[in-house]
Amino acid sequence: MLFTLKKTLGGLLLPLPFILLLMAIALVLLWITRWQKTGKVFFSLSWLLLLLLSLQPVADNLLRPIESVYPTYQADGHAPVKYVVVLGGGYTYNPAWAPSSNLISNSLPRVAEGIRIYRANPGSKMIFTGARAMTNPVSSAAVAGKVAESLGVPQSDIILLDRPRDTHQEALQVKEMLGEQPFVLVTSANHLPRAIIFFRQLGLNPIPAPANQLAIDSPLNPWEKALPQALFLSHSERAWYETLGRIWQWITLPAPAAKPLS
Repeated sequence: MLFTLKKTLGGLLLPLPFILLLMAIALVLLWITRWQKTGKVFFSLSWLLLLLLSLQPVADNLLRPIESVYPTYQADGHAPVKYVVVLGGGYTYNPAWAPSSNLISNSLPRVAEGIRIYRANPGSKMIFTGARAMTNPVSSAAVAGKVAESLGVPQSDIILLDRPRDTHQEALQVKEMLGEQPFVLVTSANHLPRAIIFFRQLGLNPIPAPANQLAIDSPLNPWEKALPQALFLSHSERAWYETLGRIWQWITLPAPAAKPLS
């Protein structure tokens, strides 16, 4: 119940639902109250927010500082590891589809980067995390595992942790399995800074490996920067979502215990 409430309230605070809520308030004020000026202010504010958050320079400048915290994983810069942990994300499950089509949005790039790192560490195993959605008979971890297997990862090298429903629970279950031994942690670049906090808070030793970078640094055509696009609104959403997540993490996560003096 608490998990569902958290996801629902968090979803309402994302850019598009929040802007639509502001617009609804504005329409109510304009149509059935005398507060015309307040209604105009609300509507103008919501329109301006929608415009700005849909522009590439604004959206990617919000997202880039979060995504650039950790560099791309390079095997020659680290000692070999035995485990590559890939965090779960959006998914569905239709057995008639190509396996990779069942991984939505951020999930497929996570799995692809995890497989690259797995192949760079011979003898390692891949751990996929993520519970099943409420109406789905198959877990996020299982779907990611099916995709990895379809791309050449032996089933014997795939471990599924299909109980966790959020990042904190993923960290707890990984701790049960791996303890303090180092492992590579793969998740979206915008999610990685928050995820690393959860894992290190529990005394784990994750090696950060960002995937699915979204903020564009390469040159774009002038109209791509000037015209609002749904793509860039989604970039703003990721920055907004992770900022809300960090605030919630700061409120709810207990401070680490002080180490005893030697």
